[in-house]
Amino acid sequence: MPSLNRVQLIGRLGKDPDERHTNKGKKYCTFSVAVGRRWKDKEGELHEETDWFNVEAWGKLAEICVSYLEKGKLVFLEGALRTRRYEQEGVTRYFTTVILRNMQMLDRKKPDPIIEESEEESQE
Repeated sequence: MPSLNRVQLIGRLGKDPDERHTNKGKKYCTFSVAVGRRWKDKEGELHEETDWFNVEAWGKLAEICVSYLEKGKLVFLEGALRTRRYEQEGVTRYFTTVILRNMQMLDRKKPDPIIEESEEESQE
């Protein structure tokens, strides 16, 4: 039976990507993404909630994320979910991470400011 592990998110970075290296020197980065939800209840009252996702990017994609992403930027992310577990004080804890496969920056570029020559420069 085939299986599929794929998640797509559009949200804003909660923090700048944090570049890291494994013991063998492989690059990766981690960051969080906030995805907001809005809905109206039966009475017409508007509600908002935010879900937070931990994200890991590896190799060249990690380098791109570290170079171009920063807190607050809007991004489209596609990847797979990975759940890990660890024990702390005798309690088993689980956490799920998005392992990034594709990333697209969605914020529009800021227009370059118009630079006008001063009258002195244009007379030369």
